Parts: sequence; C-alpha cells; structure tokens
Amino acid sequence: PFRDVSREALLEGVIQNMATPLELTQAGRSYHDHVRGALRLLRQGAAELALADLTRMRSLRLGIIDDFDADVTPRLTLALAGVLTNCDLTLMTQPSHAILEGIADRSFDVGIAARPLDLPAGLAERALLRDPFVLAVPRGLFSTAPDNIAALVKLPYLRHAPDQFIGRQIAAHLARLKLALPGRIVIDSNQAMFGMVAAGAGWAITTPLGWLRARRMQGQVDLFPLPFAAFSRTVSLFHRAEPGDEIAAIISATLRSLLRTHVVEPATEALPWAAPGLMILPD
Repeated sequence: PFRDVSREALLEGVIQNMATPLELTQAGRSYHDHVRGALRLLRQGAAELALADLTRMRSLRLGIIDDFDADVTPRLTLALAGVLTNCDLTLMTQPSHAILEGIADRSFDVGIAARPLDLPAGLAERALLRDPFVLAVPRGLFSTAPDNIAALVKLPYLRHAPDQFIGRQIAAHLARLKLALPGRIVIDSNQAMFGMVAAGAGWAITTPLGWLRARRMQGQVDLFPLPFAAFSRTVSLFHRAEPGDEIAAIISATLRSLLRTHVVEPATEALPWAAPGLMILPD
C-alpha cells in the first residue's frame, strides 16, 4: 500500500505526528487515576505486611564496620529499636572480613562492611557509600597537594594490615600502578594510623570516613587528593541471599539517611574537593 507514496510524503507525515503530542481521552484519564490509586493501595498493603512481619521478629544480630562507631551506629541502634519493638537487638563492631565471615556462618543476620575484592557466594549486597581514598600527611608538610609520589619520600609510608580489606585493596591498586612504596610499619587500627601521621611519623592512604573517626587528630593531619590514579572503596549492607529481606531494606534506607547527614555532608563541607568521590550510592 506504500508503493505510490514518496519517501518525502512519508517523512512529512511522521514529523506531523511527532509534532502533535498524544493525549489521554477522558476515559483514559479516569482509568489512569484508578490504576494509580490501586498501585498506591498495593504499595501500602505491602509496606504494612512487611512492618507486621518485622514486629514479630524476636532477634536481629547485626555486624557493623568500626568506621561507624562514633556517630552512625548509635543512631542506627535507636532507629531500629523504635521499629523492632519486640526484638532482641545485638550489634557488634567488627572489621569487614569478620562481618562477612559472620554472615556466612550465621553468626550475623545482616552486616555493614566494606566490599571485598571478591564477594563470597551466597551473599546479597545493597551498596550504600562510595568512600574515596585520599592522602593523609602531617599538618603543614605541604602547602598544596603534592603532584607526584616522589614528594612523599620525606617520610615513611604507613601501611594498613594485610588481613584487612582496606589493606588488600590499597595493595592491589598500588600493584596495578606498579608503585613500590617504601615502608616497614604496618598498622591495624585507624586511630593509631592517624595518631602516627599526626605525630609526624609517616604518611598514609586513608579515606574521608576514616578521617571523620579520628576527631582528636583532625587538626594535626592534612588530607589531599592522591598524587596517582584515584580509586575508592564501597561500603555496603550484606545479608544471605534468601527470601524475605524486608529488614535489609529498612536498615539500608535508614543508613542512607544517617550517612548523608553524619558522613557525606560534614566531610564534603570540610573537604570540598572530595565531594565528587564521596557519595551515597543508589539502591
């Protein structure tokens, strides 16, 4: 039927149709309103069922990365206690590797930890926060950010312990860049790491989240962007990949709000240059 119609005529007809927006009829608008109302009721019913299931929970064992112990963990505990009114709530601060091991062996029901280089099988993940790696040096060592690694040879490199996820991730990144940094001091504590940097004993690779924890040393430490290829870690909520993850969804939503208020906003206010990298991740 289109054999006698020129290409130009067809194109003109398509353009005219595109220029005239489609509109719902009165019946269509009425049907649309009914569908929206039905979907709203379905969502409300699902939320009420989930809440009813949560109020019947008798126990929840939650492992939380120690980076959150100052501001986020206490507020998360209060929020969960208000929802899980009949639940015995156990919160334990652990390193990330211990939290994932605890979820795998069912010591924990839910865990908040840094994502490992290889996620164990059988775990579900909800990404929460991107935490970029930055350079930590004694206050006043540099007036501006160093632009190459050679500028750091004035002090030894303070390494994170290799059994920690953060230590493994940093070591893997440096290996990819073929950077061999001199340093014989290995530290497994965030507070000790910042204490040594503040005392002028060395420099370190850390994150804004780690810096926020070290409140007492913040005035004695300068943070700068890394003088080599940037990278970051991801802090996530983990649980076993089983049906019924309503509690994981509630904890995830609560944590995003707390992290925005008590991590992202204060850190980016103090370190505006870190804003593009430090961010809440979409669910």
